[in-house]
Amino acid sequence: MRETIIAVDIGTQGTKAVLFDLTLQALASSFEASVLIQPEPGTIWQEPDDIYGSVLRVVRALLHAVPEPVKVIAIGVDSQMAGIMGIAADGEAATVYDSWLDSRCGRYVTLMRERAGHRVTEITGGPVTFAHGPKILWWKHEHPEAYRRVAKFVLPHGYVVGKICGLDARGAVFDHTGLQYSGFGDNRRLCWSEELLEIFDIDADKMAPVVSPFAIVGTTGRAFAAATGLHTGIPVTAGAGDTAASLFGAGLFTKNRLLDCAGTASVLCSLTDTFVPDVRFGTMTMMRAPEDGFWYPLAYISGGGLCLRWFRDRFTGAPPVPYRVLDEEAGGLAPGSEGLIFIPHFSGRVLPSDTAVKGSFTGLDWKHTRAHLYRAIMESVAYEYDYYLSVLRALYPDGDFGELVSIGGGAKSEVFLQIKADVLGIKASYYRTGDTALIGSAAIAGKAVGAIGDPRACIRGTLQVARTLHGSAAAHARYEPYARRYLRMLKAMSALSRP
Repeated sequence: MRETIIAVDIGTQGTKAVLFDLTLQALASSFEASVLIQPEPGTIWQEPDDIYGSVLRVVRALLHAVPEPVKVIAIGVDSQMAGIMGIAADGEAATVYDSWLDSRCGRYVTLMRERAGHRVTEITGGPVTFAHGPKILWWKHEHPEAYRRVAKFVLPHGYVVGKICGLDARGAVFDHTGLQYSGFGDNRRLCWSEELLEIFDIDADKMAPVVSPFAIVGTTGRAFAAATGLHTGIPVTAGAGDTAASLFGAGLFTKNRLLDCAGTASVLCSLTDTFVPDVRFGTMTMMRAPEDGFWYPLAYISGGGLCLRWFRDRFTGAPPVPYRVLDEEAGGLAPGSEGLIFIPHFSGRVLPSDTAVKGSFTGLDWKHTRAHLYRAIMESVAYEYDYYLSVLRALYPDGDFGELVSIGGGAKSEVFLQIKADVLGIKASYYRTGDTALIGSAAIAGKAVGAIGDPRACIRGTLQVARTLHGSAAAHARYEPYARRYLRMLKAMSALSRP
């Protein structure tokens, strides 16, 4: 009977499960859309029962889709990273999942920045933003009764892994790839910072032990086995955040290479073996790679890719116009969208943190069409990346950063990829590969149980370059004033949006 690994990705848009063989080739997959609760602007959460229920259903559907009997030897789970939730002493949810897209904790972002902003960055590796620290403070001060019920704060995959294994809060863990978002974690020492916990008066016993993503947390319990059709006793790893799993699964093993995750969030990052907290710019966050001793310096637009979906779904009719049609229309326009600038920060700018910024189109003219608007959205992501790259070069002056690899749904757009290559002035490639977060999670689980000896070699075997585009010097020169104007518009929008 063939040995296999199940990987589960709990994303913002949905939960997906894939069954892999030990060469990381996908044998079957299943998907279920997420239920995002959005009662008002800036408020977004998910019910933990919906999250765990979706995992049960996609795993059950996955097993039904397999054409032959298989032996599952390990399970790896990844999930959204910058949101947080609490579990009670029995391992059940004590709060909702406070999404990374939720901005209700804005006043605590300001509080943390004013009280210890530089120290937070120096210790955690991440600037203060709409992530765990401000969210935990929001629960503590705005909902003290819920905070009191919390035994441990965990990421969604931490909650799900505990449920899969039938663990209570004593078995809860926090994998090290999330430390830069934690607000209170010591990224160098792989533990919680007594200094930061004391400054913000957070109960240390509410923080789950920090572990490697490769740590085996437990094995499948009876309830999970009965609900899915799996056996009990299958090892389950701590897992990683979805971005960390994606970068690992995309083969980001070489320093100075840039990687673009073109998904719901728009993420630009690289790889380093040197921890350099971005105290100067407050832009790059130092995410620990799944493998110890490496970091992914990265920055992202919260919902950058979501802006393209928003425009398509809301403004192109019913049914919405296919992305390929919008791409064709936008591809026929000259760089700069004839003076139109888009701001993609619908819920505030994350990195560097500016809660006042909101989304906008600026410079609208009678000549502008939906193609202009759609292209301007893509260009805004590239302009933001251009700023991120300037920060990365300042932090790592010896880095080359002359090549970009793009993954995710947005990477399939040749127009979007060419815009990034032109704005950044570098070579850009798109990998023809599967869901890299799931590949990464499967590689982690396979390594943890000893079934995959060299996960890097296995991952490289899944990668295939689909296309490579080269930035045009002429287009890059034409884009430069627009990129500068974009940054000026960000400052202006911030000032206009403040009370």
